[in-house]
Amino acid sequence: MYEVPKQLGAEVDLWKASPENKWIPSIDDLKSLIKPNTKLIVINNPNNPTGAVLKKSFLQQIIDVAAEHNITILSDEVYRPIFHSITPLDSDFPPSILSMGYENAVITGSMSKAYALAGIRVGWIATRSKEIIETIANARHYTTISVSQLDEQVAAFALDQNTVHSLLARNIQLAKTNIEILDKFVLKNDDACEWVKPLAGTTTFVRFHRDGKAVDSVDFCKRVLEKTGVLFVPGSECFGEEFKGYVRIGFVCHSDVLKEGLDKVTQFVRRNIDDVKLAEES
Repeated sequence: MYEVPKQLGAEVDLWKASPENKWIPSIDDLKSLIKPNTKLIVINNPNNPTGAVLKKSFLQQIIDVAAEHNITILSDEVYRPIFHSITPLDSDFPPSILSMGYENAVITGSMSKAYALAGIRVGWIATRSKEIIETIANARHYTTISVSQLDEQVAAFALDQNTVHSLLARNIQLAKTNIEILDKFVLKNDDACEWVKPLAGTTTFVRFHRDGKAVDSVDFCKRVLEKTGVLFVPGSECFGEEFKGYVRIGFVCHSDVLKEGLDKVTQFVRRNIDDVKLAEES
């Protein structure tokens, strides 16, 4: 989402979020980023890597800003509907932005995350705008003649009403179980790590530190992998240099695998955290 638009020649400004505000960005910051040539507002909801959720009232504020300037909104909703720590009973529960009536809203989704079918490589784009969808379809004709019909059949079977509810129920329950395992890990190691507990999705962002000073996340991840076989993603390398000490953890695997991996990381933290470089030293 950062680099592909840049490579296509677009000017990209980042609308940043911070843990102090539970990874929810500021609408005032969004307004300040709008320029006369702004064409697109891109959001990721639920968010990767933080698991944060932009709720309904917040989405409406984004729509209001976009509508004022006739800007298209692209909402990557690939982690919908894995909501493990917020329910539809919440009055501010986030719908897909597609259902909120703004014609120039575009959403993307995929079988790879919430539906746990990454291997079939099938996803979708949806919008209320006929003009936008025809433009996208024309571009697709140049880049992809067709996708595998076998993959499409698997996706159609998974999304059928006789299948999809059981599939999602299984994945949401797994996320609920595993987020509690991860919560216990953070509590057990609260002298060395901290987080904003995610509300949705299958990833989270955890900050590791030593005596309050952020560790070098690349060095930390390399050492964890070498010592334990557990793979984390270094936040400062993959999401921006400002995310010192942060690592992205994918946690919706089999629960016993997650517990075993986190137990090994706990041992690493207790025995080896002093050997990890600090971020300031990198």
